[in-house]
Amino acid sequence: MTKQDIRMALTIAGVVLFLGWAIGYGIGLLTRPVSVVPPNPPAEAAETVKSEIEKSARTVTGADGATYPGYADVYVNDYADLLDEDAESRIRQVLIDLYDYAGIEMTVLTIDNMGQYGHQGEIEPFATGLFNAWGIGNASRNDGVLVLVARYDRRMRIEIGAGYDMSWNARMQRVIDTGFLPYFRRDEYQKGIEAGVDETVRELTGSYPGAWDMGTAQRGWSWIARAVDRIGEWVLALVLVPLGGLALWVRRYLRTRPRPCPQCRTMMIRAGEEADDEHLDGGQRLEEFLKSVDYDVWHCPGCGHIDIHRYKSWFSSFGACPQCNYRTLSTTSTVLTAATKSREGRKRVDYDCRHCAYHNSETRTIPRISESNGGGSGRSSFGGGSSSGGGASGSW
Repeated sequence: MTKQDIRMALTIAGVVLFLGWAIGYGIGLLTRPVSVVPPNPPAEAAETVKSEIEKSARTVTGADGATYPGYADVYVNDYADLLDEDAESRIRQVLIDLYDYAGIEMTVLTIDNMGQYGHQGEIEPFATGLFNAWGIGNASRNDGVLVLVARYDRRMRIEIGAGYDMSWNARMQRVIDTGFLPYFRRDEYQKGIEAGVDETVRELTGSYPGAWDMGTAQRGWSWIARAVDRIGEWVLALVLVPLGGLALWVRRYLRTRPRPCPQCRTMMIRAGEEADDEHLDGGQRLEEFLKSVDYDVWHCPGCGHIDIHRYKSWFSSFGACPQCNYRTLSTTSTVLTAATKSREGRKRVDYDCRHCAYHNSETRTIPRISESNGGGSGRSSFGGGSSSGGGASGSW
C-alpha cells in the first residue's frame, strides 16, 4: 500500500472508531440508572439465616397458615418446566454472580398455577406470603427479590423486600412490561425469563450481568446488543450488512484505485491473476493458493516499473512461518491427557510449514476443570429477609 492508501485507511478507521465510541458512550449515559444498590454489601456471618428446607420438600407452610411451594434451590426452581437445562444453568450463574457482586438474594420460581397450593385470587398476596415463608434476602437490609411465574394463571410477579422504597415498584413494573411480557405473550417463556432476569439485574445494579466492571462506552454497546437481540436478528442484519458492504467497498477501492508510477508518474496498470503469477516467487504463489495472502501486481507502461502489493486474508487459519516468513504455517493440537477436576491435562501443539518444511512441537498444560464452592455458589438457604408487599405484577 502507498502512503496515501495508509493515510486514507487510518483516517477511515479513526472515524469509525470514534463514532463507535461516541455512540456507545452516549447510550451508556442515557441508560445509566438514577440509583443502584450499593456494590459492597457487608460480609456479616449468617447468624440470621433460616434453617435449610430439605431439598426434597415441595411445599412449606407460611406464618399465615397458607401452603406454598418449597424450594430445592435458592436460585432457580422451575416447577412448571419452562426452562431447559442450559437456560436454567445460565440463569443460576447470573444470580450467583449477582449475589457475589452485590449481596442480593434473587430467586426465580415457576409454577403451573396457584390453585395447586390452595390459593384462589390475586397473585400479590400469594407472592408476599411465599417471599416471607422462604425468607428471601438479607435479614437486616431486606433486599431480596422474587420472580414468580404462574404459567396457566398467565400472571407473574416481581416481589421485592421491605428495604426497597416505593419508587422501586414502578421500576419493577417497567422490567415486567419490557423484559418479560413481550415474550410471554408469544409463549416464549424461556426467552422471556432470561431477558427479564437480565433486565431485573440491570435495574438492581445499574449494569447487565457480566458488565458490572465495564466503562460507560462498553456498557452502552452492551445495551445496544441486548436491545437488538430483543427486537430480532433482522435488525442486526440491517445494521451489519451495510457496514460490511462499506468495509468491502473501501478495501476494494484502496486496492483498485488508479495510481501513478512512483518513478515517471505515468498511470500504472494492474495485472490480472494469471499475469501477476509471473512476478511472484514460489512462496508467494503458495500463499495465494492457500488463500492466506492475495497479491496485486502493478506495472508501468512508460518505464516498466513493477509494484507488488500484499493483502493478508482476514479469515485464514495459516500463520507466518518463523523460518521463511510466508503465511504458510498450519497449527494442529492433539490432546495427550484430558483434564479432570483432580488433575491437569496435557496437549501437543504441532507447527508445520507448507513452504519450507519447517516443523516444531510443544507440549502445553490444560487447566483442571474448576469446581467452584465459594461465594454464592455455596449457598443452600436464604438469609431471613421479608417483604411488606412491594413490587409489581403483570398478566398476558
